[in-house]
Amino acid sequence: MEGPTYPGSDAPQLRTILMTDLCDSTAVVERLGDITAASLFREHDQLVLRLQQQWRGRLIDRSDGLLLVFERPVDGLGFALDYQRSLGPLGRAHGVQLRARAGLHVGEVVSWANDEEAVRHGAKPLEISGLAKPLAARLMALANPGQILLSHVAETLARRAASELGPGLGRALVWKSHGRWHFKGLPEPLEIHEAGEEGIADMAPPRPADGKARRDLPLWRRPAAVLAQCTAVLALGLVLYLTTRTEPAIAFAERGWVVLADLDNNTGQAVLDDAVGQALRLSLGQSRHVNVVSDTKVRDTLARMRRPADAAVDRALAAEIAVRDGAWGVVLPSVSEVDGRVHVVLELIDPQSRDVIYVARAEGAGMESVLASIDAAATDLRERLGEARPALRRDSRPLPQVATASLDALRAYALGQEAYAQGSFLQAVASYERAVSLDPDFALAHIGLARAYNTLDRLPEGMPHLRRAQALRGSLGARDQMYLDAWAVQVDDPGRAVDAWMLMARTYPDFFPAQANVAYALEVQNQHEDAIPFATRAAVPQSEFGPLSLELLGRLHLARGERAPAREALEAAGRHGLPTAQAWLAVWHAVGDDFAAAESVWPADGQLRQTLFDRVSIYLDQRKWEAARAEAARVQLRVGQAGPRARQAMMPVAVAAWAMGDHGAALAQVEGMVASGLAAVAEPDNAMDQRDDAVLVLYAAILGQRLGDQQPARRVLQALEKEPRLAGMQPVSSLMAVVRARQALASGDAHQALALLDTIRDGTESIQARVARIEASLAIGDDKAASAGTTWLAGRRGLAYAEYGCAWCQQGLNVVDARLAAAHADALRDPGAATKVVSRLALPPARVLGGATGS
Repeated sequence: MEGPTYPGSDAPQLRTILMTDLCDSTAVVERLGDITAASLFREHDQLVLRLQQQWRGRLIDRSDGLLLVFERPVDGLGFALDYQRSLGPLGRAHGVQLRARAGLHVGEVVSWANDEEAVRHGAKPLEISGLAKPLAARLMALANPGQILLSHVAETLARRAASELGPGLGRALVWKSHGRWHFKGLPEPLEIHEAGEEGIADMAPPRPADGKARRDLPLWRRPAAVLAQCTAVLALGLVLYLTTRTEPAIAFAERGWVVLADLDNNTGQAVLDDAVGQALRLSLGQSRHVNVVSDTKVRDTLARMRRPADAAVDRALAAEIAVRDGAWGVVLPSVSEVDGRVHVVLELIDPQSRDVIYVARAEGAGMESVLASIDAAATDLRERLGEARPALRRDSRPLPQVATASLDALRAYALGQEAYAQGSFLQAVASYERAVSLDPDFALAHIGLARAYNTLDRLPEGMPHLRRAQALRGSLGARDQMYLDAWAVQVDDPGRAVDAWMLMARTYPDFFPAQANVAYALEVQNQHEDAIPFATRAAVPQSEFGPLSLELLGRLHLARGERAPAREALEAAGRHGLPTAQAWLAVWHAVGDDFAAAESVWPADGQLRQTLFDRVSIYLDQRKWEAARAEAARVQLRVGQAGPRARQAMMPVAVAAWAMGDHGAALAQVEGMVASGLAAVAEPDNAMDQRDDAVLVLYAAILGQRLGDQQPARRVLQALEKEPRLAGMQPVSSLMAVVRARQALASGDAHQALALLDTIRDGTESIQARVARIEASLAIGDDKAASAGTTWLAGRRGLAYAEYGCAWCQQGLNVVDARLAAAHADALRDPGAATKVVSRLALPPARVLGGATGS
């Protein structure tokens, strides 16, 4: 397989850097002699090439050591482990000891290709640069011979995916933290970890030899440092006191929270009302030191106080909100105009005493100075709250640069953020569009458009805005740059989306959209249990988009069969006016067989702005076959004929026809999905939609197989096998295994079908993989396994609804299969009933399950 590819531009990319150093290589050459040593190093080079191909790495540079780049940390770790293990036998064959030290880090790199002339004169074909490279080198230098050291970010991502190293290696790994270390040139210490094979790695503490790293130890464990520091303090203390008498420090804890009161606008300019608040949120939001309580949380607190949601949050009310929510302070902004100069004042208030702790001021000529003045005052406030100046320089950009110089554009953006948080995605699009029409270089508004169009299942319309935001990347602050980069990974390389979002979530733990997007990415891979902690962190009231995360959290609990927390989260999201949360609450009632309640809470068409298939599934669950078919047709008509959602809308139509025994109509829809889906896969607008289309055609192929037609499956596999990168992604890879298993089952080789299904059996396999396993177990006469499978599936109706699959287009198929599983489980309790169950498999579900034909 090929290693990481690079787009021939200076755009930073998230990559894994591995640096190794072959210890005492000079002594090896001296001992063996030049000719024998050359033979040894040729074998070493062959080993490196083999491992590089096995672990999908790209070799950038080499001398006594190696510099390699990987797309994923687990691949870099796999290379390092195999490399360490292979050096021993290689050295012993030549009578020497070979050991290497290795450092692994994940971060952004910039790459460029040298021209052919430079390469002919000895330059490397590819160069990389970025802070990640020297960090990996520092880790490597810190390691002992035979030791693999990882940064905290690399350890987190590699450990999560350790099972991919193989059944033997993944289980034999030992992990150890070596504490926090200070590296020369870096302002903050880094936590260092070690990974090694049990019985091979000695897990000894790292030993810095170059003075560029030291362990982060408490002062009492460094007496020499204590003495030196005390002497320096005593010598300089009097001088400092006499020459610089600073104001008393504000006792603000890092990552503390403040409530932002409504603007006291004394200018008569209404445009400032929303714009100044959004500007302050953006300016303070660049900080890793200060957090601002979200508008959503403020409205929740107002509701608990029995105040109107639109109540003016003045000094007194903001202080009361801060006390109730445990926020440290209140920021009261005001703007006034005197003699043509606009004054911006930020008062920092103690919510307990209502005393003013500090006042930050800035002024400028005319309204066009407002944003720069807000930026200056907010920066002053951040510094007074204890944020270090290096952090301010690192994490900040001027507000007119990071956002926009247009107050009208900023106000439109603020309205878009508010609409998105409330689930009004079309309204959000309109507001973001207004913002970029006023300022075409407003990068955050372009990101908002890409995000909103993705939520509306119209990502192709959002792609130009994502690309425009990438072109404007340099105008963004550090956090927003990382957010944009993670979105680019999700869209352009969705197989790495979890890693990209998890890296951001670790870097900015209080940036809730990153926590939510980790959960969304894990949900796509059926890793519901792993996703719940991230969704929980994102669903807090302080999060700007907390209601959307509450809906996600409810859906994850539903997939896990955890009905009480699922209902609690969905009802909380519904109270914020999210119509999609109401739809999932209807699903919650359907899973409990309370279909009357499901119908009563289903949102009206006028509320929904997205195409949902859940109502078709609920009708199928009730065995209202005609109603399901009519609803599927209505949804298909509503969605139109173009775009990813139009292709997905064919699946509920096909499932309803299959359930009623209309195989001709069902196969026609299958053919339509395969033809249109494969065309989209061949010429994708973006990699994320390409993956979703691949998943769609695989589900279509599975339904075709269940209808007795193997031709769509052959066509789909043939096409996807030509796309190795796509075929290696989840859930594409596991669904391809299901299709191949059904091919084996159709050819009479049920044992081969089970063997194929065993390759994807890890607890995250799809509902359709479970159904195929039940059928294969019945085919070989393993009634016990079939009974266990049907019982399991019958008890997982929440998962049948909540599994993401092809954006829930396969939901109806899953729901019918869960009902069939319950019927089969009942039958299999009788000895000798397996034959009856096998005969049922060929019947239309409506024949097996009965039920109403009308609506």
